[in-house]
Amino acid sequence: MFGLPGIMGKSVFGENSSDVGGGVNRSRNNNKSNNSSNGNKSKTLTYLLWLVGGVCGLHHFYLGRDLQGILWWCTFGGYFGFGWFRDLFYIGEYVADANKDEKYMKKFDYMVRVYEKPPFSTVRFTGMVVVAYLFSTVVSLAIPEDNVAGLSWQWLQIFTPLAAALGVWAVGNIGHETGSLKWPLICAYLVPMVSNPLKSFIFDKWGYDIDESTSFAIMILSAAWSFDHLEKRWRPKNQKTPGTLKRIVVISMCCLLYMALWSSYLYFNAKVTDEDGDEVPFHEALGHFFSSPWWLDVKQSFIDVWQFAQEHGWMETWRQIVSLSDPSGEQNAFKVLELRSGATQTEIKNQCRTLAVKYHPDKAKDDVIRKDVQNRFFEVQQACELLSNSRAKRRRKNKQFNEDL
Repeated sequence: MFGLPGIMGKSVFGENSSDVGGGVNRSRNNNKSNNSSNGNKSKTLTYLLWLVGGVCGLHHFYLGRDLQGILWWCTFGGYFGFGWFRDLFYIGEYVADANKDEKYMKKFDYMVRVYEKPPFSTVRFTGMVVVAYLFSTVVSLAIPEDNVAGLSWQWLQIFTPLAAALGVWAVGNIGHETGSLKWPLICAYLVPMVSNPLKSFIFDKWGYDIDESTSFAIMILSAAWSFDHLEKRWRPKNQKTPGTLKRIVVISMCCLLYMALWSSYLYFNAKVTDEDGDEVPFHEALGHFFSSPWWLDVKQSFIDVWQFAQEHGWMETWRQIVSLSDPSGEQNAFKVLELRSGATQTEIKNQCRTLAVKYHPDKAKDDVIRKDVQNRFFEVQQACELLSNSRAKRRRKNKQFNEDL
């Protein structure tokens, strides 16, 4: 989702990229050593991982693009699948970068020689804004609105600008581009400090009221602008690639932190509106759901299926599931005709005649009753036709089978 095609490299966690001063000339000499350290990544396997787990960044983790993989995991595939779909067209370049392909590296070396710093990318800048908004919103939502343990936790809102700056920094450090957190962090905290007196001045001078959402947007845009103009540079090539254990620890910690923030929101602040319009805390509604009769019945059904499978095997269990799902509609037809399952053809014909007379629309005098009787009459007719056709098909199949023998 983020970055210019052809210059996006690996993730921030120690990826190798081209250097600005002198590193370009060393890139060809280092290709062989980098190939041996990074390994030969398979394009076929990358596409497969993109297909089965791309929305969680699985293909990026495989290629060593850990930061981009984490962002894909947090945003469900680069903002609800947009980045995941875009990756389809750039996986070839990602694999070439991971394998330090000579043709790809020449192309990147040319980019570094032409541009002193990475050129502006609308996609990357938009990604900075989107991820900064997401991270800061999640942090703000995770802070309990009511007192917990007798204490107010609203002072934690001070970390909201930090989350916005981290979102900008994360997107800005994808691939061959890098930059520090300094200026995004300064702008993220400076804008709220200046915005309050500035809003008062504007309101007193022109009578225009700037709401919180506008101030929030200005904070994010200023952080993104400061990174793009003051921090962005090419990533040095001589960075050491971290080991597998360190990568796993860092990725796990980031994912756990993100899940903890959402869990805090769901437990402390999320509400569910019931049929009366009353708001119920989400954790209470969830507890009531798991103690509801419907869930207890579903849970018992799963337990019964498991026990049946342990006793009779999974193949027999599957046959029973298929039979109970009534794919042919015969079970429902017997129910409509008020017959036992497996009734004889004679019983079916007699019951069809009886119910056809009983529910004939001409016998109903009231208009409301006639409509209900008519619907019931049609149900009976459909059930009789279905059972008649299914029995006829069985007879034809049995006859054909006997002739083949």
